[in-house]
Formats: sequence, structure tokens, C-alpha cells
Amino acid sequence: MAEKNYYDILGVKKDASDADIKKKYRKLVRQYHPDVSDDPDADSKIAEINNAYETIRDKDKRAEYDAMLDNPFAGKGGGFGGQGAGQGGYRWEDVKDQFGDGEAYGDGGFRFDDIFSAFGRGSAGGQSQYGRDSKGQDQHAEITVDLASVYNGDDYSIKLNVPVRKPDGSMDYDNKTLKIKIPKGITDGKQIRLAGQGAAGSGQGKNGDLFLKVKIRHAANIRIEGADVYQTVNITPWEAALGDKITVSTPAGTLGVTIPKNSKSGSNLRLKGKGIPAKQAGDLYLTLNIVNPEVNTEAATQAYEQLKQAFADTSINR
Repeated sequence: MAEKNYYDILGVKKDASDADIKKKYRKLVRQYHPDVSDDPDADSKIAEINNAYETIRDKDKRAEYDAMLDNPFAGKGGGFGGQGAGQGGYRWEDVKDQFGDGEAYGDGGFRFDDIFSAFGRGSAGGQSQYGRDSKGQDQHAEITVDLASVYNGDDYSIKLNVPVRKPDGSMDYDNKTLKIKIPKGITDGKQIRLAGQGAAGSGQGKNGDLFLKVKIRHAANIRIEGADVYQTVNITPWEAALGDKITVSTPAGTLGVTIPKNSKSGSNLRLKGKGIPAKQAGDLYLTLNIVNPEVNTEAATQAYEQLKQAFADTSINR
């Protein structure tokens, strides 16, 4: 039996609700996280807090722990003391809930806070809380890729600081570079699964998996809706009025586009199948934006005066 009561460590009652436990946990993490706390024992305290939380946040683990509290002389062999946050590493979801998505950029635009050391390295890994082999926890993070990579399917590299089990059973940390193939046509919010790249398992258990949520980076004049891409394109008044063929640089490449006569600002030109090349390819919509030339010369002023006279009978609803 662990010497300290996990409920006391978190400052909650034994019958506290899950919501109250999580609220208290977040408050303690903000207080004792080594990056913000001046407490000289912050590392050990945050490890202790996470150890307690990872036990009583889980329904089954909490039930077993409560049973051990009620019978302190039973189950000494396995126990709950001295464990890290779960099986081989801290949960990324908890880190993100508390601190938001960090922006530690690795090679290839990878946004990834060090999920295995976000609360200190000292307590990750170790034996299973139940004294048996078990798979390591899955980890979740986010990778930012360029829209061009989604169209082409590019290779990215990311650097991780991961826990590894030494021959004597103890845990250590190692730097690892992973090569990732961005699937062509993947859409924003989808995940890439890297088998065995999550937290280390306990005993002979397999490693968990690493899931990378894809965030697509694009220019300010572009927005994405599923597999459809919308791109704002500036055109001149005469191109809109008379109709003209223009050349546009798009995510799908440089395309020749014909502007319909009497086009209005805000109207869309649909290029079928030129959106994200997913299993069902999206469409590319060019949103027209009419840009009036500046009047900063006498010639320009006369040109607009002539235009005004030519369309003197035009009526516009305002």
C-alpha cells in the first residue's frame, strides 16, 4: 500500500465527483508545474500529483484503489505507489487540456510539446500498476502541414524525446527522428497513426500508438471546407465587365481561367475536382474580388471621368 493517500494529495474527498477531481487536478498542475513554479520540490510534487490523478481518474483503477484503502493489508505486491502517469508516459490529452496546443516546432512544421516530459521525466514508465504486462498508452499530438503537401503527399520528419526500457527494466529517454508520409488527399482534422510510437508498455507489453492530428496550413486568401478549397482571386473591373482569360496560381497548380462577362464581386467559379484530392476529390472555388485601380494621376482621373460619362444612365440599387 502506498504511504500517501491519493485523495489527500489532490485535496479532494473520497466521494468526490470526476468533475471535481479534474478541476482540482488542473489547479494543482498550474500551481506546481516546473515551468511556472518556484517550489524547489516542484518536480517531485507534480509527479506525485499525476500519479494520484492517473489512478483515481480511471473508474476501474479507482475502484481497486478504494478497495485497498478499505483493506490496507491486502495487495501489497502490486500496489499503486511510485508509478508514473499510466503505462509508460503522460497522457497528451491531459497536457493539452491544461496548457493548450504548444507550438514547439520540429522538422517539417511539427507542432508537438514533449509529451513524455511535460510534467517532468522522473516518473514515466515503470511496472504496470497491476503487476502484469500491459500495452502502453496511446499518445495524441498535432502536426501542421502545408496545403501543397496535402495535394502532393510529402515526407516530413519529426523529432521526439521518448521513454525506452533498458535491459534491467528501468526507464531511460532517447531522441528519435521519425519519417512520416503525409497521405495525399488527407483532410483537416484527420489523424495519422504511427503504430508502436506511443508510450512504452509495462513488462512485455507492446508500446502504444502515436496519433497525429493533421492541421493544414494555407495562405490567408484560402479557406477549406472538407475537401473543398475556396480561394479569393483579385480581378480588375474590365476583366469582370468584359470577360477575360487570366492565369491563377492555385494549390492545384497554375491554371488558366476564363472570367465570365459581367461577373460580380463575391461570385464563385467552380473548378470541379481541383480541390483536395481525397478519395472523393473536392472542388476548387475561385471567389472573385474586383479591385479598382487607384486614382493617383491626371490620366487616371480622366479615364474614370470618361467611364462615368459612358455609364451616366446606369442605375444602382443602394
